[in-house]
Formats: sequence, structure tokens, C-alpha cells
Amino acid sequence: MCNLPNVLTMGRIAVIPLVIVLLDRGTPRDCIWAAIVYSLAALTDLVDGYLARRLNVVSVLGKFLDPLADKLLVMATLVWMVPLGRIPGWVVILLLAREISVTALRSIASTEGVIIAAGGGGKTKTALQMVGILCLILGYPYHLSFGPLDLGLVDLVLVGRWLVYISLAFSLVSAVEYVRLFAAAVEAKERSAAAARR
Repeated sequence: MCNLPNVLTMGRIAVIPLVIVLLDRGTPRDCIWAAIVYSLAALTDLVDGYLARRLNVVSVLGKFLDPLADKLLVMATLVWMVPLGRIPGWVVILLLAREISVTALRSIASTEGVIIAAGGGGKTKTALQMVGILCLILGYPYHLSFGPLDLGLVDLVLVGRWLVYISLAFSLVSAVEYVRLFAAAVEAKERSAAAARR
């Protein structure tokens, strides 16, 4: 179904190669442009959901594309930054494994008629990841000051890494929470089914 929210979501997927190309060129100016493109793509995640509800055009395609676009944008960018030396490969592997596992778990739950909503930990993880990746994309030390507060030269790669490390901790905790919710929901469903058979 072609509507404005779905077009924005597909646009988020379409700009991934542009972010990668700019990162690959690697000059400070290219990294700033990559960060701008990435930020605009990340912002469409907020806008497309709002518009879908506001315009009353929530669709099955949109529900499928929206989380897919988020994961593709985040994972493609992180994978590309491993050979650039901005993030260790083991972190990306753990994040990928978590995303695949939780997506599979939610799919299995859905086929069983069990809905597992995204928890607060998952949302915190996403916010930390987005900001951390933005810092990693910028990729160079910058002199930062906010009014009278002068932070001096700040290595944004180091800041980005720590934000992604913290997001990884939230990721693993939220993955455990998903497994717990899934087990509890399946057990409750089985108890209801057993009670109905009596």
C-alpha cells in the first residue's frame, strides 16, 4: 500500500547506500554529510509512525517495513564501521544476534497468537544506539563548547563506542525480558487451553 508513511519508511532504506558511500570516502566533511543523512533517516522513524496514525493509514506493510528499515539502517552502518576501526566486530555480532533472536521470538509468538510489545529497555537501547552511531559516523575528535561550558577536544568515536556498549547491555537485558514474557504468555495460553478442555 503506497502512502506517505510507507514512502518515508522506504526512503529510510533507500538512503543506506548513501550513508555507506560517504563513510567509505572518510573525510571529515564526508562524515558530517553521512551524519546528516543518517540523522534525517532516523528522524523519519518518528515521523512515519506519527503520520500513519494521524492519517489513519496504518497498514500491514508499514508494520513490516518500519522495524525492518530501522534494523537495516542501524546494522548496515555498524557493520560498515568495523573495518574502519570505529567499533569492535564482537559488539556488532552480539547486537545482530540479539536483533535476529528477538525478531524470531516475536514471529513465533505471533503465530501462537501471543503479542509481545516492545518494552522500555528496548526503546532506551534504540535511543542509545542511534546517538552512539551518530557519534561513530562523525568519526573524528571535535572541539565542543556549549555557551560558557568548554569541553575541549572530544573524541566522538570513543563517546560513540561507549554509548553503543551501554546500548548492548540494554539489548541483552531486554532480550532476556522478551524470553521471559514469551515463556509466561505461552504458559498462560497453555493453561487456558487445558482449562477449556476440562
